[in-house]
Amino acid sequence: MRIVFMGTPSFAVASLEALVRAGHQVAGAFSQPDKPVGRHQNKLQPTPVKECAQAHGIPVYQPERLRDGTALALLRELDPELIVAAAYGRILPDDILALPPKGCINVHSSLLPKYRGSAPINWAILNGERETGVTIQKMVHDLDAGDIILQRATPIGADENAAALYDRLALMGGELLTQAVAQIEAGTAACTPQDHAQATQAPMLSKALSPVDWTRSAQAIHNQIRGLYPWPAATTDILTGEPVKLWAARTAETPAAARPGTIISAGKEGIDVACGDGWVLRILELQAPGGKRMSVADYLRGHPIQV
Repeated sequence: MRIVFMGTPSFAVASLEALVRAGHQVAGAFSQPDKPVGRHQNKLQPTPVKECAQAHGIPVYQPERLRDGTALALLRELDPELIVAAAYGRILPDDILALPPKGCINVHSSLLPKYRGSAPINWAILNGERETGVTIQKMVHDLDAGDIILQRATPIGADENAAALYDRLALMGGELLTQAVAQIEAGTAACTPQDHAQATQAPMLSKALSPVDWTRSAQAIHNQIRGLYPWPAATTDILTGEPVKLWAARTAETPAAARPGTIISAGKEGIDVACGDGWVLRILELQAPGGKRMSVADYLRGHPIQV
């Protein structure tokens, strides 16, 4: 099938690769504009999708806007039967949605209608979900509200962080996408409307989510550390008075008869902190301001904590 692919980050690469492996004709790849990097912001970093597309000889288009007619004109020239999007980061206007005869579909990293929005993987972990998945859905005017074509669930590991889950769901999305495209090509795709009353949101992350509130439960803080990995990262100031990034932790089956935020013990196994539910969270890896990520054992060699 003749397809135009739209995506930007590494999550989308697995979907583009899957389409190529399946033998589809990817006529073009749309990605967000390259971003400046480096100390002086004088070097442009190509997006992962751009790099992947160029490696396969696929033309890449990076329009600054989608609503000025430029992108629509490009798409008319490319003449796709189907548009596939995966983490593109732009909302498609109605005139583009109406262009391809077989429609536009999207690879979304949640079990819709739960977690519509830009950060579904993170919010599933932040909210303590035990299961998430991937949905292939038809794209409509409203964000992530289209009919479901295919959906696959997967458990979330007890200590799995957002980066690890991101990688797993990217691969799952590519596999599910090829199934959905095959059904669309064969005319056998069954579309199920979403129950909009069950919809929840997954808004963009921000550093305002980073500070740990130790009056929360140990499990909730553990979820915060996992869900905000690697950005913006959970932080605490109880160690140095400045925000220290928390990279890894685990809940310890230890009661804590101390005020929340109190350091109970500090050793090579970890730093144990009392939480609001009367249980302990054990910090395993951290990063002090201006320092490198390291294990607690390495950190304590240079920064001993007296308890």
